[in-house]
Amino acid sequence: MKVFGVSGSPIQDSNTDRALKAVLAATGMETEFIKLSDHVVAPCSACLGCVKTNRCVIQDDGNMLADKAKRADALVIAGFTPYSTLDSRTKAFIERLYPLRHNHGYMAGKPGAAVITSCMSEGNPQLPPAADMGVNAIQFYMMEEGMRFVGALKIEGTVPCIRCGFGDTCKMSGIKMLYGQAASIGSMGVRSFEHQPIALSGARELGQKLADALIALQTMKELRPNPTAGVTP
Repeated sequence: MKVFGVSGSPIQDSNTDRALKAVLAATGMETEFIKLSDHVVAPCSACLGCVKTNRCVIQDDGNMLADKAKRADALVIAGFTPYSTLDSRTKAFIERLYPLRHNHGYMAGKPGAAVITSCMSEGNPQLPPAADMGVNAIQFYMMEEGMRFVGALKIEGTVPCIRCGFGDTCKMSGIKMLYGQAASIGSMGVRSFEHQPIALSGARELGQKLADALIALQTMKELRPNPTAGVTP
């Protein structure tokens, strides 16, 4: 059985990438990792040209990626949260899975999961619930397609202002906004997935949940009665 993982992060070897790969590895299944920034995927144009064919009319990499999702037994979507919502690449990928819905429901019944990287600290009432917003965008897609959402992994990302060169002096610095006026590049540093014990264990647990769901799904298929059994041709 195969698990297909898609990362919307444009940063090479990002926290999002590494967390997704950790989840995939923890499944113990055959896996495939795709980075959306390596491909061209336009958003849905709402033309409904896919209704009869289950294939988008836009000529880019979206159809290839949708085919991979269709053939896979499970799907993990990973993204990040600029301006406290799901990033545009990941959202465009989700929109381009719309052709798989019509008449057949090709994604229905498949296990699915989300991985979200966010700079917003959870539980702070002064900040938007960015991580939850990202998870919701993926979870609601999977629910609407009849998939089995098994869970989400939320990890802490690095504020872009850490590496822009002006994080300590810019009046719009995200470092100051998120961590207080006394915070600085030196005091905050880079947030690495590997240095987040809860996220590391969460990746292993999420991968195991996906594996368990796939095994249960396979067992159900094997136990399902064959309507043609005993029928003489």
